[in-house]
This record gives sequence, structure tokens and C-alpha cells, in this order.
Amino acid sequence: MIDHSHDPALPCWVPGATDHPEFPIQNLPLGVFSDGEGDARIGTRIGDHVLDLRGLAEMGLVPPELGSLSDTTLNSLLARPAADRLALRHALSALLSDGGQAARIVHLLHRIDSVTMQLPAAIGDYTDFYAGIHHAENIGKLFRPDAPLLPNYKHIPIGYHGRASSVTVGDVPVRWPHGQRAGPEGPSFGPSQRLDYELELGIWVGPGNAHGEPIAIDAAPEHIAGFCLLNDWSARDLQAWEYQPLGPFLAKSFHTTISPWIITAEAMAPFRIAQTPRPEGDPRPLPYLWSDADQASGALALNLEVLIETAAMRENGLAPHRLSVGPASNLYWTPAQMLAHHASNGCPLNPGDLLGTGTISTPTPDGRGSLMEISEGGKSPLTLPNGETRTFLQPGDRIIMRAMAQATGAASIGFGECSAEVVA
Repeated sequence: MIDHSHDPALPCWVPGATDHPEFPIQNLPLGVFSDGEGDARIGTRIGDHVLDLRGLAEMGLVPPELGSLSDTTLNSLLARPAADRLALRHALSALLSDGGQAARIVHLLHRIDSVTMQLPAAIGDYTDFYAGIHHAENIGKLFRPDAPLLPNYKHIPIGYHGRASSVTVGDVPVRWPHGQRAGPEGPSFGPSQRLDYELELGIWVGPGNAHGEPIAIDAAPEHIAGFCLLNDWSARDLQAWEYQPLGPFLAKSFHTTISPWIITAEAMAPFRIAQTPRPEGDPRPLPYLWSDADQASGALALNLEVLIETAAMRENGLAPHRLSVGPASNLYWTPAQMLAHHASNGCPLNPGDLLGTGTISTPTPDGRGSLMEISEGGKSPLTLPNGETRTFLQPGDRIIMRAMAQATGAASIGFGECSAEVVA
């Protein structure tokens, strides 16, 4: 629901925050940081600063029922009802828009470049979906030109269980994966020759459900606490050999990178849009996956982009090169549909669980969300502005993902970067 905390004219006394391109007062994401002086703390990003929410709680400046702000992860806060997150948002908005509060809490502000961001939650489980239909079609055409989508794709949100233990926030180096790959003389073990990235959104689970209790699709938004960017690093050659018959394993489990801030569902209220209508002839989802309300406002007005910065580009002071750009509305299934399907068999989703949407691509070449698509399976090398070429990633390459939420009459907000370098 859009309210006074989304007012684009809302002032903020923190220097540089009022017109900040990503983290104005209308955003107020949640994260966990450390500054080298004590343990990790919960904070919110405001402009180029992080506000210590533990300190606010100790001063009695936030709702007392949110005692979980003294924790070192966000799990307890994510477990609370959406109304409590909204109460926290309203309290922060009031404190940061009232110049009379500056002297009281300015000591709780930390420059963003003076802190280290941590995982926002202890991730109990991580599930990755395959909801980007244009990516699914592009990949399918490489292997099954006459039938790129498998028969179940338009009926069910496809997903697999990933590894929560290898999820990190940005700037943790991605160590080059090794594994089995097929060859003309049989399988061999060694470093991947086809390392790739995948542009995805992450969905943070809120309160969740008890074991054996499904989540109805109309109730699903109450269990979505927020969003982040997600890079599902993928070793394509390892994946091609291992994925049959049970799906990805070592080709995915070595590393997943996320952006450090949870952009709350409340912050995204002005950027809710209608789900893209299904093409004529596509099946209507089964009733447990269909909600008129979700179809009317279950998608997100997000613009996504991916950039690459090679080692040679850094050495020569060259700017990162954009690989793709496109909207998040290219997802075939909404976040609510993914969550409702996940819980439909009674599988318990817990606070701080992470869901990935699957790779988000556009139907046009400028919005392909992976190098596998851009290079057409390695057959069409990409030439970078400095003359380097890529079919897949090389050691020293840094992948940078960004997202901006924009809507008429609303202050734009960003997700921050999801960025990491691959190292041999």
C-alpha cells in the first residue's frame, strides 16, 4: 500500500540523501553491517550512510515490539508480520525527515565506505526457479530447436533446491569451479571451460508457513519480505554433463552472489504493476496458482542491467561495459505464484529463506541475461569495446548487476550493486 512514506517530496536531513539516485528516504532497505568495532548490526541505508538500528532501539526510538533489532541477522524481524515491518518503516521515515532529530541520532550514521556488509539473514534454504521464459526459450533453442520449452513449463513454476551455504554478498571472490565434463574420450575432471553468470532477482521469505500448511496465493504477499539482486553463477560444461536426470548440482552449488540490501516489499509498493498477459493459446494456471489481484499488481516495475569489467579494462582505467538491459516484467510467473507453488505441498518456508526467480532475459538480443545466450552457446563471441572477446567468463572478470525501480509520481529507488570477480 502506498502511503506518506513514499511521498516523492519527503525531505531528509542526512546530507545527500534527498536526491540520492538509489537510496533516498523512500527506500529504507534492511541489511546487516559491521564497522570493525564490535559484532554485526542491523542497519538501513540512507543516501551514502548506514543508520545503526540497534542504536535506535537502545534509545527507544523505534516500536518496542521490534526487539529483534538487537540481533546480528534479520531473521527475527523477517518472521514478524508485514504490519511490523511497516511500523518500522514509518518510524524510520519520521526520524529521518524531521530535522529536529538530527542531533539525537547523527552519531548512529556510518559512511557506507567505512562498513562491511554481511549476509542480511542466516539463509536456511535456497531454491532457484526458472521463471524467465525468454531465457528458457533461448537456452532451449540451443538444445531443442523444434521444442525449446518442455511440456510442463507453462503449467508449473519449475525450480530446484540450491545450496544456501555458498550464498555470499557481493565482492566475495568467486573461485573457479572444477568438476566433471564430457569429452570425446569420456568424462574428465578439471576447471570449467564455460563459466557463466545469470541475472536473477532474489525473493526473501517473511513469516512463512508451518510444516504441512500450504500458503494460498492471495496470502503469498504477506510472506514476501523483500527483494535483492542475485547472480546464479553457472558452469555450463559441468551442467551439461551432470544435469540429467535430476537437474543442476555442482555446476551451480559452488557460488551464488546477492546484493546486500533487502529492498522491502513495503518500499516496492509504488512499483507494483500488472503481470504481463500470457500469449493467446497459453494455458491458464491451475486455481491454486491464479489470483486476479496478483495478476493485477504482482509484477515489479524494475529495470535491470548487467555489466562486465575485465582485468584489462581495470588496468587501463576503462569503464565497465553493459552486457544487457531489460525489465523484470519478463518473468512468466510472479513472485507470489512461485512462493505459493513452493508451499503447495506443505513444504515449510522459513523466515530468511531465499528464492531465486531464474534468469531474466528479454525477447530481444540487448536483454539476454547470460553469456550462454549472448554467445549462442559459444558460437558467436562477444567483442568488447577494448577489442577483447568473450564467449564465457575469464579469470579477472567482474560481473556487476544493477536494478532501478521507477514509476510515474514516485521517487526512484535502487537495489545497490550485486558485484563479484571470478578468480582462478
